Order: sequence, then C-alpha cells, then structure tokens
Amino acid sequence: MLSKLSKIHQKIDQFTESLGKAISWFTVLMVLIMVSIVLLRYGFNIGWIAMQESVLYLHAFVFMLGCSYTLKHNGHVRVDIFYRRFSIKKQAWVNLLGCIFLLFPVTIFISVMSFDYITSSWSVMEGSREAGGLPGVFILKSLIPLLSLTLIIQAISEILKSVEILLGHKN
Repeated sequence: MLSKLSKIHQKIDQFTESLGKAISWFTVLMVLIMVSIVLLRYGFNIGWIAMQESVLYLHAFVFMLGCSYTLKHNGHVRVDIFYRRFSIKKQAWVNLLGCIFLLFPVTIFISVMSFDYITSSWSVMEGSREAGGLPGVFILKSLIPLLSLTLIIQAISEILKSVEILLGHKN
C-alpha cells in the first residue's frame, strides 16, 4: 500500500515540478516584453496596451500556476518559529493537518466563490476595458479554479508524504 502511495505522490510531484519549470519560462518572456515596452515607449514614443497587458497576464500565470510548485518546495510563508524546531514527525503532523484543515477549505472556498465571477466573464467573452487591450480576460479569470486545482493536487501529495513519515516509512 505504501509503495502505491509513494508512486502517487511521486507522479504528482513530477507533474508539479514540470508545471513549475514550464511556468518559470514565462518570467523570461515577461522581462523580454517589458524591455520591448520600455524601448518602444521611450525610444520611439510608441505604446501598446496589449503588450502591457500581456505582462500582466504572464504575471498572473506565474503566480496562479506557480503556487503548487511553491508548496512542493515548502516556499510558502509560514511562521517557522516553532516549526523548524519540531521533529520530522511533528512537522509531518503540521503539514498534514494544515493541508486538511486550512489549504483544502481555503482552495474550495476560492473555487466556489469565484464560480459566478468566472462564468459571467465567460458568458460575455470578457475582454480588456482598455482600447487596444487583450480580448481574453475570461481566460485570465479561469486561472482562479486552476490555482485551486493545482494546489489541491499538490496538497494530496504533501498529505501522502506526511502519512509516510508518520508511519515511519520515510524520514
């Protein structure tokens, strides 16, 4: 049974790692677009709203889809005053209970509360309010449930790892 749990969390971790590495390339693209915006604006007095909004969209993709990668690598902010002094088993309990009683409810709440917001955006194929802006605001808003989904998937992996530690099969 534990080998199955281990295989499951390893597959989830591989998915999250691949997603995180793919999304990280968006930061390079953001820098290139931002440099282009600055050069066009101050060098040639040309401004394109769509280019500026594309940086915003990429930024949203990086943060919304990078959250699960950050969770996998224990990069989220937490109060480490006590946690870092805990034994591995106590840390596993904190991670397990934190995922079950904090992360799951919050991500489910975010998904439920954003449902009408997202569906209304899709129903009108919402675009930018700015003239010359990008037309896919509805796609951007669709990142909200993807954030929740990827966090829940990675939380399952974290729970499985914690269970392995608590059962003494991993340190």
